[in-house]
Amino acid sequence: MHDTHALPTRSHHAEPTLRAEFGAMARLAVPLAAANLLQMAVYAVDVIFIARLGTDELAASTLATSTYGLSLWMMLGLIGAVAPMAATALGRGRHAVREVRRSFRMALWMSLFAGIAVMGVCYLAEDLMLLTGQTPRIAELAGIYLFWLAPAAIPVVAANVLRIFVSTMDRAIVATWVTVLAVFVNAGCNWLLIFGNWGFPAWGLKGAAVASVITSLVVLAAYVAIIQSDRRMRRHYLFGRLWRPDWQRLRELWRVGLPIAAITAAEGGLFSSAAYLMGAIGTLELASHTVALGLGALAFQVPFGVAQAATIRVGLHNGAGDPDAIRRAGLATFILTAGFAVIFASLMLFRPDWLLSIYIDVDAPANTLLVATATGYLVVGAAFQLFDGAQAVLAGLLRGLSDTRMPFVLAVVGYWIFGFGTAWYLGFHTTLGGLGVWIGLAVGLVITSVLLAHRWHRRERLGLVMPAA
Repeated sequence: MHDTHALPTRSHHAEPTLRAEFGAMARLAVPLAAANLLQMAVYAVDVIFIARLGTDELAASTLATSTYGLSLWMMLGLIGAVAPMAATALGRGRHAVREVRRSFRMALWMSLFAGIAVMGVCYLAEDLMLLTGQTPRIAELAGIYLFWLAPAAIPVVAANVLRIFVSTMDRAIVATWVTVLAVFVNAGCNWLLIFGNWGFPAWGLKGAAVASVITSLVVLAAYVAIIQSDRRMRRHYLFGRLWRPDWQRLRELWRVGLPIAAITAAEGGLFSSAAYLMGAIGTLELASHTVALGLGALAFQVPFGVAQAATIRVGLHNGAGDPDAIRRAGLATFILTAGFAVIFASLMLFRPDWLLSIYIDVDAPANTLLVATATGYLVVGAAFQLFDGAQAVLAGLLRGLSDTRMPFVLAVVGYWIFGFGTAWYLGFHTTLGGLGVWIGLAVGLVITSVLLAHRWHRRERLGLVMPAA
């Protein structure tokens, strides 16, 4: 019995034009980008509620979530290996249902290991913060927050596995609506548990952490319910015999996923270290950096969504043995990314006040220096949009070919040798100061983009593309 009737439409027969590929890419990328932006709203809800508790609580939660976020982000990169593997199986067509089931079952196993690793980081975080010279009071509050937040890690990673599954099944819109649900659940639980409304205990910072745990469980349950209620997705029997190991597939997931996690650590580590460089330069520079980088992170969610879509589309075409379709997927990806990057970069150059007003009151006299300094950073940030988006989608395209090891090496060279080296030199050995750090970050993104683009251009000569069917 063939499995092909349960699959998304085969790309090389039904979508032979760039226009059709662009439509398919947009249909997948737009819901994923929207879900990424909504996820930022989930985090913003936490900040809004916790800020009402006091400055210490806000500082502690910021410190805690940066620790939790980086380790979680790495683990999400690890389980991201399932996307190209499953998409390639779908594109190949033969025994696809069974192959996809094998990959996602073992990815769910991996989510358990990954979540436990994040929990370990959470439980050790207070001691690590004290070792790095953080204020004991802030470290204690952050430790309490992370103690109660830690159990969210497993359902968060598992839910992301299922998010990849629904996206691979051409149901990316599910991710958008589930994240909408997360925004409302998180806001409601924060309101009840932080301040003790409707007779609930007023747990303060602990309540914010418990709200995040509840939200993560609701999101996971929502994905399971949706998958089980959809006839085509239910056919994959994803949760049946979940206890049965498939060691070969698990090893393959680790092989592909570890370099993805390492790339995430390299990029995240660069931007985290930039905050330390800014802090050493001055408080104004650090505050301006935080605001400007927040805008960059907001804008990054769109190319990140396109990159996630690109991994799936390229994986489908690679499994089908269609190099021309892979080329079209690359072109469609760049058109989508460049279009958005030009719009946001233009806003950074010509109307930075509009963007900065998202975070601060740009008309307040007390913020005059902050606005001026952050505006200078946003000029460099315009280049960020072009090249940060480029490196993200190029990594996503190569990931669709299950090419992750060499991109990791290239990312380390670009981010750390060129990026951090330039940021450190210009920040501390020239008069540029904080602006020099931002120029260094931009240099890292440019070099990484060029290196990844060169590898993508040579993909067939390097043997990354499967032979034509």
